Amino acid sequence: MTEKDMPADYRQYRLTRAQRIALALAGCAAAFGAAWFVYGHPLAGMLLSPAGLLAPRAAAGALLRRRRDRLRKEFKDMLQALSALLSAGRSVENAFQALESDLRLMMAHGRSDLLREIRTIAARQRNGVPLEEALSGFCGAGGAWKKLTVWRKLWPSARRPAGIWSTSCGAPPPGSAKKMEVELEVAVVTAQKRFEARVMMAMPFVFVGVLQWLAPDYMAYLRQGPGLVVLTVCLLLLAACGIWIRRIMGILP
Repeated sequence: MTEKDMPADYRQYRLTRAQRIALALAGCAAAFGAAWFVYGHPLAGMLLSPAGLLAPRAAAGALLRRRRDRLRKEFKDMLQALSALLSAGRSVENAFQALESDLRLMMAHGRSDLLREIRTIAARQRNGVPLEEALSGFCGAGGAWKKLTVWRKLWPSARRPAGIWSTSCGAPPPGSAKKMEVELEVAVVTAQKRFEARVMMAMPFVFVGVLQWLAPDYMAYLRQGPGLVVLTVCLLLLAACGIWIRRIMGILP
């Protein structure tokens, strides 16, 4: 099994060294430009540019949330495909062997974390590993999503009575399918609100640019003496608002 087919760790997103360096440089450059733009002096940009070193961590968190959201959507498709295979009379082991090809038809791209997980389970089955053991590491042992842990624990008990497998796949546990739909709807709404929050965070810099263009004398007073304190307090309040908005938007598990 190649490193590409190994199960991913959904508790954290690992950036490559090149990505970390590129994001850190881009973050420092952005912090330097923003500080120079607000304070009107390159020295301020040099002093605040180290704040851009937080960019790799922020980018990793955003990519991790995107990966887990995509996995949540694909997991629902997987349940439907697996339930259809079992209802057609396939055994549990054969259903997992055929699941990858069915999911490829449902998904527009082949670079899917869920497809990689299913491919890993099928490979372990072909090597003689029991299905229950092959499922033990499914999606990072539940680190991707709490509902996956519940679903994995359902399988051994659902396998004993014949005919309950497809029911367990279709609704693991009762009512969770409706909950997944609600979570997807909430994700759509919060995505729109996140865009609005980014626009709101950018507006103060647009306002400063308009003042610099229309009333440069007014901005000159803000860039010396007590005006520097006012600008610094405003930037700190803006950063605090950004952190607050980010916490409000993080309402999904």
